[in-house]
Amino acid sequence: MDNTHSSSTSSITILLLRVLTFVFLLIALILIAIDTLTVDDTGDEIKFNDVYAYRYMISTIVIGFVYNLLQMAFSIFTVVSGNRILSGNGGYLFDFFGDKIISYLLLSGSAGGFGFTIELQRFVSLNSFTGKANASASLLLIGFLFTAIASIFTSFALPKKAIN
Repeated sequence: MDNTHSSSTSSITILLLRVLTFVFLLIALILIAIDTLTVDDTGDEIKFNDVYAYRYMISTIVIGFVYNLLQMAFSIFTVVSGNRILSGNGGYLFDFFGDKIISYLLLSGSAGGFGFTIELQRFVSLNSFTGKANASASLLLIGFLFTAIASIFTSFALPKKAIN
């Protein structure tokens, strides 16, 4: 009974972390996608896709978003039914390695966004373009933290399930 309660609590915690990651990645995606800057002198408009670092950041958000949607569906199924979709050792290994890879990918996207924004601010004063990009990178960093915490929970399940 104790093991079932512990497993149920862990499944609910992982689901909560995945929902929080989903929310933060969604907001980060919206912020970076609507980020534009109009140059006063020429009237040209700069968008996120004009900057390689921001394109990389949005790519990591989308990849993390898709992975997180898949894992949310798996987690909802596990919480509702009590069974896992990906049963056996392969499912636990997928969760473990997937969470690790995606969390580091999200971290690299956030670092790329922060890095370019800091460099840009050396030449251009702080404005809504850099502010939205910084906010998006910050939310992406928070998404990384939630995914990294979820990876800790999936690593706890690994020795119990996959090694036996």
